[in-house]
Amino acid sequence: MNGEEHRKAWLASLAHEKRASPNTLRAYGDDMARFLDFQRTHLGKALTEKSLAGLRPSDIRAFIASRRSEGLGAGGVQRALAAVRSFFRFLARENILENAAPRSVKTPRLKRGLPRPLSQPDAARVILEAGEQDVAWIGARDVALLTLLYGAGLRISEALSLKRADVPPGEMLTILGKGNKQRLVPVLPPLATALENYAKVIPFAPAPGAPLFLSRRGGAMSAREAQSLMQRLRGRLGLTARATPHALRHSFATHLLEGGGDLRSVQELLGHASLSTTQTYTQMDTRRLMETYAAAHPRGAQTRGKQG
Repeated sequence: MNGEEHRKAWLASLAHEKRASPNTLRAYGDDMARFLDFQRTHLGKALTEKSLAGLRPSDIRAFIASRRSEGLGAGGVQRALAAVRSFFRFLARENILENAAPRSVKTPRLKRGLPRPLSQPDAARVILEAGEQDVAWIGARDVALLTLLYGAGLRISEALSLKRADVPPGEMLTILGKGNKQRLVPVLPPLATALENYAKVIPFAPAPGAPLFLSRRGGAMSAREAQSLMQRLRGRLGLTARATPHALRHSFATHLLEGGGDLRSVQELLGHASLSTTQTYTQMDTRRLMETYAAAHPRGAQTRGKQG
């Protein structure tokens, strides 16, 4: 079999054994078609099993350099390398050929964008506006949910995983986060009040194992519903597209640090496995500090004058 025949067999395996989505199949299939076309030209010969087994790391890097020159970003390079590695793993698993070259090529690191939190007044406005609903219990639900995101720094999935038995919450909430890691988050009085007010007006019969946050018909509230809620609030309050459910979590961390919170404590509250993830927020604070300095300090004004 030639390279293209192996590509088709690999895609069929992804579809039937790995249950890959149509989008993944389309993207991976395109990446591998480009890879095989490039290597045919690069090597100047047909891609047989022998030539595939003989590919070196430099051949794969040449493909990446070519795609970079065409404007492919770091994210696209990551995906292309993932496709190439998956293809060669398939060939090894099927006892067709072995080639360790794809594993030895370093994956480019994606530049982490800085979080974009809401200001403290805007976060307060969002929660207040969330209560203005035509159905009272829905308003109470939305206030409780958004207060959890901003008041405890939860991910939306963590908030939606809470059960009816979690209310009343006590002084601490046990949260099951990423990687099934548990953490404790303190429950401030406004958060406890919001949760209890909501629990009192839920119109569906309580069950300890039932989800706390419900849709209008009584089923579990979805993350999509929370995103739609924030989209409506953005429109009503004239906020930018950065006002998302996750932005409230960013706002929680940013405002804690601005208020003097230490980095390690914020890391624990957010459930970050790595301190470097939490340090992203301090980078943002530094950037804001420099912007303020440049705008207000006489030396900043002098610098702007020179640049002009």
